[in-house]
Amino acid sequence: MISFEEIKKYLPQHLSSTAEQELFNELKAFPHNIDQRIYTTYLHNHTNLFQGDGIQNLLYIHFPDTNVGQVPGMILSNTCDIDQSNKRLMPLRMVYAPIINLGKYEQSLIKSHVDTGQRSIESINSHIADIRKQHISHIFYLPKGGQLENDSIVFFDRINNCPSNLLDEKSVIHQRIFTLSDYGFYLFLFKLSVHFTRIRDGVSRTSFRSYN
Repeated sequence: MISFEEIKKYLPQHLSSTAEQELFNELKAFPHNIDQRIYTTYLHNHTNLFQGDGIQNLLYIHFPDTNVGQVPGMILSNTCDIDQSNKRLMPLRMVYAPIINLGKYEQSLIKSHVDTGQRSIESINSHIADIRKQHISHIFYLPKGGQLENDSIVFFDRINNCPSNLLDEKSVIHQRIFTLSDYGFYLFLFKLSVHFTRIRDGVSRTSFRSYN
């Protein structure tokens, strides 16, 4: 088993010793503790948007369909990048991905494979089980909890963006579905990093050479 001192090297540096130990304990219990403990109510009434927040009524478009709708979404942008108090020459836009009901996703898979036999159903069941254990790199599992009424998922490959100032302070509090706890945020950042920054893509990228 990895020691606390070893994993401590990779934990957030701002945590108190108590919070640090609590996060370590949660990580040791992973993946058997993916439940409401990934959320916190501590920041619910804060007027800032935080990376990993769930927010209601965000604009969404799914190309090639050009219709614009509204969906609950999970903020992928770094907290400081979308902080309205950080004045920039060119403000950064807020990046997010839609939150999707896991049950509806499962039913859509079953419906699309209804004629392919029992083996496909078993594969779907295995796929859903892997999602719940956070084993699928591009899908983040969100267990039911707080104001999130159903087990849900976020696909990291279905990203949209909007102006960071689209939500005022009152709207943030009213539309916030959840904020991640230290434990939930650690899992979120880990999976986000794995999805977007895997360096072993099997492609040789040698330095430029002139062929003249």
